[in-house]
Amino acid sequence: MTALYDLHAKKKATNLSINSDLLKKAKELHINISNSLEKTLIELIKEQEIKNWEVQNKTSINSYNERIAKHDSFSDGLRSF
Repeated sequence: MTALYDLHAKKKATNLSINSDLLKKAKELHINISNSLEKTLIELIKEQEIKNWEVQNKTSINSYNERIAKHDSFSDGLRSF
């Protein structure tokens, strides 16, 4: 499986606009904002890449499903479940 991103890439400072009360509460709770943002971005990127893959492969998936619906799976007669 290919890596989602370069784990060894340098950190880069950036400016963000965040609700001031949210920022205050996160700091009070000692939440690492950078780490939390990275974790959330990873999940959002994964979700988007899955959606992109599904769109790119929709025709093939539909074709496969139609073929299985019409001709069954090659192992239908072999399975015991």
